[in-house]
Amino acid sequence: MQVAEGGKATLRLRSCRLVEPIRAPPGAAPRKSRPWTAETRPPVKPRRARPGPHWGGDRPGMLRLLLVPPRPPARRVGRGLSGSAAGGGWAWYEALSGSAPVAWAEAGLASLQAASGLPWWASVVAASALLRTGLTLPLAAHQGRVLAKLEKLQPEIQSLAKQLRREVSACGARRGWSEREARFHFRKNLKRIVSELYIRDNCHPFKASLLIWIQIPVWVFVSLALRNFSIGRTASEGFPIQEQLSVGGTLWFVDLTAPDSTLILPITLGLLNLLIVEIFVLQKPSLSRIQKCATHFFRGMSVVMVPIAATVPSAMALYWVSSSFMGLSHNLLLRSPAFRRLCRIPPTKSDSDTPYKDIVAAAYAKYFAK
Repeated sequence: MQVAEGGKATLRLRSCRLVEPIRAPPGAAPRKSRPWTAETRPPVKPRRARPGPHWGGDRPGMLRLLLVPPRPPARRVGRGLSGSAAGGGWAWYEALSGSAPVAWAEAGLASLQAASGLPWWASVVAASALLRTGLTLPLAAHQGRVLAKLEKLQPEIQSLAKQLRREVSACGARRGWSEREARFHFRKNLKRIVSELYIRDNCHPFKASLLIWIQIPVWVFVSLALRNFSIGRTASEGFPIQEQLSVGGTLWFVDLTAPDSTLILPITLGLLNLLIVEIFVLQKPSLSRIQKCATHFFRGMSVVMVPIAATVPSAMALYWVSSSFMGLSHNLLLRSPAFRRLCRIPPTKSDSDTPYKDIVAAAYAKYFAK
């Protein structure tokens, strides 16, 4: 304890803990506060700089971070359908166009043109015909067999469903099931029965969609291969294929690397795709809700493909037109009773002995007789 001037007693601060001061005795004069001066102010101990990341010298890293401005983010550059620079959103497109399946398609197209000696427009048409006939036509015949088996299986499924409904109703009455529980057991057992029938006849509906899962990737890979040829990414025997395509066309599309300015190929593509959809609709007297939605979707896609085909190189548009034409021809061929017997497609009740006359009559009744 110390006694300061004025008779005021205080305690020291120990270990940085505040201690309540002792009050001065009554009657003592109050102590006057004096301001700090340069002589009486105690020296301030400088703080030690904390260690941090350094970029050279002795300056702390945090201070350098404040002094150095941040670098601007790098801009990602890609290419669009026509090969022009685009934003980073086209990175996936560039990765796909440089993938191994596209390289295989490029090698196949170049080998076909070199072996046949045909001009490039004829080589593109020939490649489309070979792919459609050798790959997708057998898959379409397999799809026809699966769909025919499914159609022949429907009466048996309906009969078993009626019998199962009676059994579930009787069992539910004995066990006191509610309507919801009875519906659950009916659907569960019907699903099991239908799965066993699919296994028995080897006609699972997923097998009918095998054509789509193979046809669409092949179509995309060949289209990207032709696009790479058109922008000069690939060379054949030291001579760029782009130069060959620039003079490898015919009629009004001599330059296969440029879009069709006359719009004949894009409009032809849209009409062929619409014709394929309408022939499918004419063969079905009644469509389910899913089939109606799919029909409207493909109609819309047929229209959307017209402006897309008008912006791509003519080589791609020519491939799309020839592919759609071969698809339409195969669809009509699969309607023939003789060809269906050749492909071992089981006969069904919906089959007709005169399918082409039926298509013409249905089209006339739907579009012209009104």
